Amino acid sequence: MLWGGRFDKPPDELFARFNNSFHFDWRLYDADIRGSLAYAQALTRAGLLTDAEARDIERGLIQIRDEFARGAFEAKPDDEDIHTAVERRLFELIGEPAHKLHTGRSRNDQVATDTRLFVMEAIDRAQSAIRHLQSAICQQAEAHLDARMPGYTHMRRAQPILFSHYLLSFFWMFQRDRERFADAQKRARVLPLGSGALAGNPFRIDREFLARELGFARVSENSLDAVSDRDFIVEFLSAASLLQIHLSRLAEDLILYSAPEFGFVELDDAYTTGSSLMPQKKNPDALELVRGKTGRIVSSLQSLLITLKGTPSTYDKDFQEDKEPLFDTVDTLELTLPIVAGVIQTMRVNADKMRAALDESMLATDLAEYLVRRGVPFRQAHHMVGALVKLAEARNVKLSALALDDFRAVSSAFGDDVYAVFDFEASVKSRDVRGGTSPDAVREQLELANQLLL
Repeated sequence: MLWGGRFDKPPDELFARFNNSFHFDWRLYDADIRGSLAYAQALTRAGLLTDAEARDIERGLIQIRDEFARGAFEAKPDDEDIHTAVERRLFELIGEPAHKLHTGRSRNDQVATDTRLFVMEAIDRAQSAIRHLQSAICQQAEAHLDARMPGYTHMRRAQPILFSHYLLSFFWMFQRDRERFADAQKRARVLPLGSGALAGNPFRIDREFLARELGFARVSENSLDAVSDRDFIVEFLSAASLLQIHLSRLAEDLILYSAPEFGFVELDDAYTTGSSLMPQKKNPDALELVRGKTGRIVSSLQSLLITLKGTPSTYDKDFQEDKEPLFDTVDTLELTLPIVAGVIQTMRVNADKMRAALDESMLATDLAEYLVRRGVPFRQAHHMVGALVKLAEARNVKLSALALDDFRAVSSAFGDDVYAVFDFEASVKSRDVRGGTSPDAVREQLELANQLLL
């Protein structure tokens, strides 16, 4: 053990199991060994290790890393955590110099460093996977740039839009997710190593050297805060939760739009399953699992927040509970993101079905805008068109089937050209403001999106 000199007996067997974390924090092995390699260099620069001892430590750590990577590392019952396991194995390989490696270092600043390294790498991978998903969205949007579909609010048909505009709405959600992870990365890249247990390192270790070696942007300014700070994990889990919520919303849409009742898209066989009873079924299980896994990621965030809320200053063993939610979230995202990208890349878009779902009632707003262009205040125009919609419903006809006299009975502002309003393409083209659904606006949006992926 890394401790125990003042104890008369070993820990209770059940407590030892309760206390040990190696069964999950072994995943920090690469970060732990990277940190130890850099720390050995810092100890050598401070005159606390000889060059020969440093070489032995480096050789042993590299062998241990290889054992972990090959799945050949043999854990022992007394391996309390990843740090204990690595140091125990290092002593087996090189002898006494292994016991010098912990000079001035605590597991408190060691685990904080390891976890930050893990999160930094996880953020890089998440950003890359999000970018891949965004690229798939852009490709599908460009391939179906002019396909028109019903836009929905409250899951009721609202106004005609371009399918490409709909897809790109998710691009911008995921862009915000990328930016959130990038922002979280700034605060993750703060080096706690050299803070000791809580009071700092007494051997004048060069912390700026350690930061450079390990890829941190700066060193922590307060050793008490450094060993207790888990904000960076909260920020990662928060960004992950919002990302997963966006993925879930996209999944929900595609589940609906791929249903035969809509038929706007068809999901590829590679991302669907069949029924054990009904031969005709093609179930969107990949997307349903994306939607279902949102709860576990959001719960991981809540779990860590609850763990942190009552902890007193500096390090507490409660912080051992930060890793399983983190690991589970990383694993879930790294499965989910490429699957959603694959769904987007392979789905087939049925523009004819989307066009057939357009209904003239969706042009009621255009009819009100027609009146506005003729000097009628919008609120009055809204009520007038509402009366026309009611009339058409009562007669069980489309709005365009109403006679001109019917329109003029509501407002004298209606002219012979009113029937030109009933044109879905013209309606879409009219929304030509930046960020709108017109073809030109969407092309501009797509160009900007592609630039952000460079």
